[in-house]
Amino acid sequence: MSAPVFHTHGCRLNAYETEAMRALAAEAGLAGAVVVNTCAVTAEAVAKARQDIRRLAREHPGAPIVVTGCAAQTEPETFAAMPEVARVLGNAEKMEPATWARLGAGLRLPDTERVRVNDVFALRDTAPHLIDGFGRHRAFVQVQNGCDHRCTFCIIPFARGNSRSVPAGVVVDQIRRLLDRGFLEVVLTGVDLTSWGADLPGAPRLGDLVRRILRLVPDLPRLRISSIDSIEADPALMDCLAAEPRLMPHLHLSLQAGDDLILKRMKRRHMRDDAIRFCEAARALRPDLALGADLIAGFPTETDAMFENTLALVADCGLTFLHVFPYSARRGTPAARMPQVPGRVRRERAARLRAAGEAALAAHLKAQVGRAHRILTEGPRTGRTEGFAEVVFGSDQPEGVIVEAVVRGVAGGRLAA
Repeated sequence: MSAPVFHTHGCRLNAYETEAMRALAAEAGLAGAVVVNTCAVTAEAVAKARQDIRRLAREHPGAPIVVTGCAAQTEPETFAAMPEVARVLGNAEKMEPATWARLGAGLRLPDTERVRVNDVFALRDTAPHLIDGFGRHRAFVQVQNGCDHRCTFCIIPFARGNSRSVPAGVVVDQIRRLLDRGFLEVVLTGVDLTSWGADLPGAPRLGDLVRRILRLVPDLPRLRISSIDSIEADPALMDCLAAEPRLMPHLHLSLQAGDDLILKRMKRRHMRDDAIRFCEAARALRPDLALGADLIAGFPTETDAMFENTLALVADCGLTFLHVFPYSARRGTPAARMPQVPGRVRRERAARLRAAGEAALAAHLKAQVGRAHRILTEGPRTGRTEGFAEVVFGSDQPEGVIVEAVVRGVAGGRLAA
């Protein structure tokens, strides 16, 4: 029988865990199944998962479908009720070798075992899974899982549990392994990355981890950090940003809004001025720093004036890469019980934010013309700068190497070199 088909929704952490599951399934000898790793960040993501399950059932008739991931953790009954689904696994269960050993032994188990979703808040650590990387030239390493915060719009703590850190020594070992396999860039990823270390002996901070990686893996050319909570950025992390050229000049910030009252109702830990001060301070330390952010449009009770504060934040913080989400009510979250903004207004505001982001990105790219950049090639004619701008080459390049090239222009939202 054929190897299992894996279908991944959502974030980079889910993609990382899919690769770990792929290895566990191969070791267990699982064959002929379809595995769907779901996302729960929005109601639309859950609906998309259900739609894809039905499509995959048509494309793979007779293949048992295993559903896991955040939506399976928060809404197991939704997927258990689907006749196409053979098994529903929680986020903890999907990472256990014993789970895949049972599946490998046969999926024709009694109905009482169709759903295996336990209390994710009972977890006390994150089991590291050494994978050989995904993607061809940039590797992602999970260093943290879960979240101790309870933002009023967010369902993810109920899908991932409380924050748990992977010890620094294990992270360093994984990065050395990836470097040996030819990866030139490693991205640290997690659910709440800046909370890394709080549950470890001595309570180290993310900056301590970054400093240790760069010291103990001196041959690693590029280390990148995924999304962080700017209010929790520690002094060691900022020192590394200023002094370590191998730490990439690109940060993605979990800002969510630019109005103080909305931020309070979201139960965020920063105010508007905190975000602006952080961006100014970070750019003073690293003038070539590119900043991205997550922003939510149409959060409950958001007025036109409140939205304008969020829109203005794009320029006030000098943001370049935006991830914009129209607010999506998640059942069981406090925000879902607040007075809602009409869906049409949410979509219109999201469109305005995206337009502001596109204009900011265009200006940022235009400013790179004539400058030399070090580019990690990801295909014969594509790559990424240290600041994460996408590059298209006019001629074929060797893949998976770092080349220096002068930017000649901008084409289709990408730099031309």
